[in-house]
Amino acid sequence: MSKDKETKKKLEAAVVWREAREIIWTRRKRIALGGVLMIVNRIAGLVLPGSSKFLIDRVIGESNAQLLIPLAAVIGAATLVQAGTSFALSQVLGVMAQRAITDMRKAVQVHVSRLPVSYFDSTKTGVLISRIMTDAEGIRNLVGTGLVRLTGGLVTAAVGLVVLFALNWKLTAAILLILAVFGIGMAFAFNRLRPIFRERGKINAEVTGRLAESLGGVRVVKAYVAERGEALVFARGAHRLLRRVAKAVTGISAIGAFATAIMGVISVLMIIVGGRAILAGTMTLGDFVMYIFFTGLVAMPLISIAEIGTQISEAFAGLDRIREIRQMATEEEADAERAELGDVSGGIAFEDVSFEYNPGVLVLKNVSFTAPAGSTTALVGSSGSGKSTLISLVMAFNHPLSGTVTLDGRDLDDIRLRDYRGLLGVVLQENFLFDGTIAENISFSHPHASLDQIREAAHIAHADEFIEEFDDGYDTIVGERGVKLSGGQRQRIAIARAVLADPRILILDEATSSLDSESEAKIQDGLRTLRQGRTTFVIAHRLSTIRSADQILVVEGGEIVERGTHDELHSKRGRYRQLHDKQYRIEHDRFINPGEDHTPEREEDEISVRSTVRGPRDL
Repeated sequence: MSKDKETKKKLEAAVVWREAREIIWTRRKRIALGGVLMIVNRIAGLVLPGSSKFLIDRVIGESNAQLLIPLAAVIGAATLVQAGTSFALSQVLGVMAQRAITDMRKAVQVHVSRLPVSYFDSTKTGVLISRIMTDAEGIRNLVGTGLVRLTGGLVTAAVGLVVLFALNWKLTAAILLILAVFGIGMAFAFNRLRPIFRERGKINAEVTGRLAESLGGVRVVKAYVAERGEALVFARGAHRLLRRVAKAVTGISAIGAFATAIMGVISVLMIIVGGRAILAGTMTLGDFVMYIFFTGLVAMPLISIAEIGTQISEAFAGLDRIREIRQMATEEEADAERAELGDVSGGIAFEDVSFEYNPGVLVLKNVSFTAPAGSTTALVGSSGSGKSTLISLVMAFNHPLSGTVTLDGRDLDDIRLRDYRGLLGVVLQENFLFDGTIAENISFSHPHASLDQIREAAHIAHADEFIEEFDDGYDTIVGERGVKLSGGQRQRIAIARAVLADPRILILDEATSSLDSESEAKIQDGLRTLRQGRTTFVIAHRLSTIRSADQILVVEGGEIVERGTHDELHSKRGRYRQLHDKQYRIEHDRFINPGEDHTPEREEDEISVRSTVRGPRDL
């Protein structure tokens, strides 16, 4: 390992230790109470082994039967104290550990939800779920019974050592040397196990992510009879995880075997040395039995470090992974340095904007235009031309590589994103609905809306027509991603959601693509009403839906190749006219030959292919 890697590893370990201390410190009062309970529990546990010498030498050796009842009473009372403190520990520390896990999950979820959209584009959902749900589990070993058990065990070991030295200091010194060797072995083992636990968590997250994708896309999997392929992908991931788990199990087993061997060596030593001491008369039988008990009390806490140490190593590995995410800058951290938005008109302008997803591959090239407040700007062009990317910049999901996007003359990079996005209403091409009621999905943009407001929004989107046909009406459960509704129904719910948001800036990305002509005509009336007084951006393949736009931008190859109103562009006989005339023939052919496939997307792709083959001049 290079010096830089070693330094980085030490720094990361120091950071994790600091975070662990902070977690422990914030719950110090309960942990201290748990520590007291644990010490009482362990001291009560000393009564039974401590009474062994008294039982053997005084009661049995001297045939003193009248001491049996008091001795039994003391042992019984100590046992009750142990039982009571054990229960109290589970309540004080066990519940607190679960609360700490919940707090950590909440904190990580809040942080993740505020990361930039670009992070989600490059990270699997299952990985994030694993970070939030699984990695936080290890905290229970820091603030739960694990750390307190370790502390209580060390206290017990210290008391036991005092007793052992009093009984036979030579034998005790030899046993301590053996336990020191064991401690060194444990330190080495934990240093080797921690990276294995970390890698195991990483692979588990990857496998979970792929599984989530496979289950979420089960219809695509079944449509292409790809169950076998998905099973193979999952099997490969599961076997990778198995190999890491096997390494962890092997390491833990080796620690256990080492601990057993140490106990065997100690036992042999006690039999030889203790047996000779009894024969020589320097130890009584009671002393020897008591020595055995207290040796166990000293050795077992140290050996239990194998279990507790493994758990704490897992906790640190989880904190490592959580720390990686929590170190990422959120959008709100950037917002803290930005001024409040204040009142806005809603004018959007692009000034020489370029953008790329992959280095060196420009998706937008020096795009400039102005969308005045209250105007409607339509974007048309072939698939992959950059329309959706342009919209993502309007929504501040991405930021320009160069140039600026402004709101009323103010750079979006200087405006608080939370304030700005509060102005947006969005109907995207892929409408995402949550697994809840129709009313809950419509009110997602305005959680405190009344049922009357929800009904009004649904009416504008012409969603009330099918909602009222359901037995449960607005309380109808839509299923995961709205699977229980048709594409057109989902789209109308999404439009109603945007209506209820009452946005200043409205984004319509193929807002009517899943609707038939009759439904589209109805919704266009509602959308025209919604667009009034709002700055609107529309992406549409059906050019008939954007005739009334104040300006139409024709985007090809990441550049605006034409701009103007419908009439202006139609008269130019350029790219827009070509798209319009081609679509007009589609509508005509659909009416004459309804059985054929005349989707705008298919025809548009044909145009794109022809433009590539024939060259731009031929168009």
